[in-house]
Amino acid sequence: MGKDYIMAIDQGTTGTRVILVDQGGNVVSSAYREISQIYPHPGWVEHNPREHWETTLTCMREALEKAKAQPSQVAGIGITNQRETTIIWDKDTGEPIYNAIVWQCRRTAPICEDLKARGFEEKVREKTGLTIDAYFSATKIKWILENVPGAKDLARKGKLLMGCIDSWLMWNLSGGKAHVTDYSNASRTMLFNVRTLDWDQELLDALEIPREILPSPKPSSGVMAVATNREILGGEEIPISGVAGDQHAALFGQTCFKPGMAKNTYGTALALMMNIGEQFILSQNGLTTDLAWGINGKIEYALEGVVFIGGAAVQWLRDGLKIIENAAQTEAMAQAVPDTAGVYVVPAFTGLCAPYWDMYARGLIIGITRGTTREHIVRATLESMAYQTRDVLEAMVADSGQVLESLRVDGGAVKNNFLMQFQADILGVPVIRPVVTEMAAMGAAYLAGLGVGFWKSKEEIARQWKVDRVFEPRMDAARREELYAGWKRAVERARRWAV
Repeated sequence: MGKDYIMAIDQGTTGTRVILVDQGGNVVSSAYREISQIYPHPGWVEHNPREHWETTLTCMREALEKAKAQPSQVAGIGITNQRETTIIWDKDTGEPIYNAIVWQCRRTAPICEDLKARGFEEKVREKTGLTIDAYFSATKIKWILENVPGAKDLARKGKLLMGCIDSWLMWNLSGGKAHVTDYSNASRTMLFNVRTLDWDQELLDALEIPREILPSPKPSSGVMAVATNREILGGEEIPISGVAGDQHAALFGQTCFKPGMAKNTYGTALALMMNIGEQFILSQNGLTTDLAWGINGKIEYALEGVVFIGGAAVQWLRDGLKIIENAAQTEAMAQAVPDTAGVYVVPAFTGLCAPYWDMYARGLIIGITRGTTREHIVRATLESMAYQTRDVLEAMVADSGQVLESLRVDGGAVKNNFLMQFQADILGVPVIRPVVTEMAAMGAAYLAGLGVGFWKSKEEIARQWKVDRVFEPRMDAARREELYAGWKRAVERARRWAV
């Protein structure tokens, strides 16, 4: 049998997906499993790392079975993952010493405040492109080492390994032989110098994190490890040849290969990225500068703005307020009213991320009157995603000097036509939805395929990107600005609430 497929593993915040992609860029099979969310205290979010691994194995097996494919037909494996989520495990037993601390978790805010008080804010920005925040991995590592009995001592003895989800999966897939990460995931730890492409010793010292527990950073495309898991692969050895954090992978999957091209992923969070090319630009407007990917010895950068609560706000409507039964209902409910009747929802449930960086903001619903209905609240919740997207894109345009010509979109919520049309209206530019909307997985597949020669160039990949629908803006400029000004007023009332 020939090498007919690339397998891509997408381990996300709410679930694990595995797809098989053929040479034409078609998804020939897909498998998905949800993962459990653990909330030990308000503002804390954890996962069970064993569940990350077990759902990955289950989905790998199911994707192969659905395609009636053999492991020998897989040319390479790509991995994309929820970034910043932090796992520390025992090097000898392979057992995690604590649950995975998820990117959303705010428990390390005091460690961040201490770093700022010690004067590290500008150093972190200059070295990593990031701002000091509990979002990133560095303070999560420090918390685990300081709060798990014996962890510091084990780390000093070289008995522990740390990784984000990509490293954890590669370590397990390789039978414990590969402790590696790619540049894009490393760049989201707040410990990686994106100019020197190495862990920064000054930052490691500041947080008392031993370098020895960290994975070796590698380019995003090219063989990083070899998967040998007999349970799934039956003796086959398959190169893991493409790895990127989920948003970097989605930017790649959207074929945003030229400076100024931007995408937004509407998942649990919203994640906007704009390609800025090979020159590092330090944001002056509340964004982070990411290392987008490293391919063929070349590094490209991106401006990024993450919004903590995107699709998670719709989950809250379902599970918290219980005013919807499923996400699909929201489109018809939003269209059942002509507008929100002045209601705004600011879903700052775990603070506000870019461009505000307010760990103490909290959610609010404002503008409620006796005439407010659940339809108004549902519509305002959907509109909050579009407003937050505009917040970030305005900062990107200011930082990059690029003119935003259109926005490419992906993720689960892009199926909602109301949301996509309102997004185009509030931005004033076309919103383009591709045929394939699970772009993080596609990006991982493309990076892996490039890494083993399954595809020869980015140009070949770009030709495979296909449009499903273009949403053209319909709203007049005066109404657009009036609505957006109301949003900005609502945000100001949500800020610094939990100080």
